[in-house]
Amino acid sequence: MIKASFEVLQPGNRQSFLVRKFDQWEFDGPYHFHPEYELTYITKGSGKRYVGTHMEDFVPGDLVLLGPNLPHCWKLANIEKTQNEAGAIVVQFTGNFLGEEFFDKPEMQDISKLFKRATSGLRFNGNTQAMVNMAMMELNAEESNFIKMLKLLDILNQLSLSNEFIQLDQSQRISERSVAEQERINPVFAYLVENFRESVSLNKAAAIANMTPNAFCKYFKKVTRKTFIETIIEYRLNYATQQLVQTDKPISEIAFDSGFGDVSHFYKMFKVKMGLSPLNYRKTFMRDLN
Repeated sequence: MIKASFEVLQPGNRQSFLVRKFDQWEFDGPYHFHPEYELTYITKGSGKRYVGTHMEDFVPGDLVLLGPNLPHCWKLANIEKTQNEAGAIVVQFTGNFLGEEFFDKPEMQDISKLFKRATSGLRFNGNTQAMVNMAMMELNAEESNFIKMLKLLDILNQLSLSNEFIQLDQSQRISERSVAEQERINPVFAYLVENFRESVSLNKAAAIANMTPNAFCKYFKKVTRKTFIETIIEYRLNYATQQLVQTDKPISEIAFDSGFGDVSHFYKMFKVKMGLSPLNYRKTFMRDLN
């Protein structure tokens, strides 16, 4: 089992923030969190993005800004382990990387508001996504550290003026907790991310949090506003939905592959969430494509 980890980031001697180009191997990183903001542009690859309690598909072009201490990871879909299959450009910076009061200046008020919105994670789309993705490529290619800083500020300004975004983990509860509290709950989410398609144990999750099962259930709902079981089912249904529209696997196989031990229970839970049976959902999706 891979546990959520607290990641320590160290910029170079002549840099106050990090700009890195990732390949296939960095996508294998664990569910983790850090005090830096993180802006990620997916250049290649697809799969599932986990941000706090939120799970969603990602594809090339995906552009996401995460606030401090918001746990996250990107898991690639079924592809071979070759460095040409996936890639990303990632920028990481603290809220005071240009000084304690820099973003309190009147000229920075829009970026300051952006930082507050990013506490839940933001996925950008539309023209903003296209323009910033291009700017991210230019930022990564820039050799001058001074110009890099100016380009990053320009990117943040573009994002701050945009309304083309979707909030991800809208509960905003996890990232607001202390590091000590996050070190308690984040390993539980890591356990779910790595194991929701298998048998998930309440007792094991409670043990990871160093709590009794009863106390853990209350704590988990307080943090996430969902029960432990509701969260597991949500992860499984999200994964099943992806399989329904991206593969031609039989529905029974998808049910078991998503972690449901009983096909009839899968049908019931899927219809409650989607308003359609799995078969009708697949047919509707295929019809909408034509």
